Amino acid sequence: MTILYEDADILAVDKPAGVLTPAAAEIIGREPAHRLDRDTSGVLVFAKNAAALEFLRKAFTNREVKKTYLAFVYGVPTEKKGVITFPIGRSRKDFRLRSAQPKARGTLREAITRYEVIGEDGAHALLKVMPETGRTHQIRAHLKAVHHPIVGDPLYAPNRPDSLHLGRLGLHAYQIDLPLPAGGRKEIIAPIPEAFTALQAKFARG
Repeated sequence: MTILYEDADILAVDKPAGVLTPAAAEIIGREPAHRLDRDTSGVLVFAKNAAALEFLRKAFTNREVKKTYLAFVYGVPTEKKGVITFPIGRSRKDFRLRSAQPKARGTLREAITRYEVIGEDGAHALLKVMPETGRTHQIRAHLKAVHHPIVGDPLYAPNRPDSLHLGRLGLHAYQIDLPLPAGGRKEIIAPIPEAFTALQAKFARG
């Protein structure tokens, strides 16, 4: 895993798709301040000491961390900018899944996801996604709920083909802007995966 940023308190790496967050933590030998799904690549932040871990976890909980993802989705949203506010619970059909549908079971938790269409090819769209809350599978469940699931999602779009030939989930944690334990803020960017780059250029022209 490539180191993206490091100081006395934190370490940020570019987590590859296919690596579980606990496995990444074991490799790095540090405590993660947040989580990424196994199939999501991008910025993952670790604390280098207990005080930094507490600081970062509070920052995430208090929504002081600004996160930006890139997502390739099926179809093109009618609204080029929008906000999805469906609360998220557990799926009634599959214990592994979260649901933003009205009949989700368990406690329904507030979830807010902003998005912007930054490219399209007619059958798919490239979105910039800014989750304001940090629910499990939030982006994946929210985009499914508005009928634009992520391309290559084995859980939330299992019967859809990998029509962009990504060979992976079309979701990348591109940028984090967060407060630092020592003061100030830092913007950390994970390079766009190779599987995304050619498509991004194509979609940007669309």
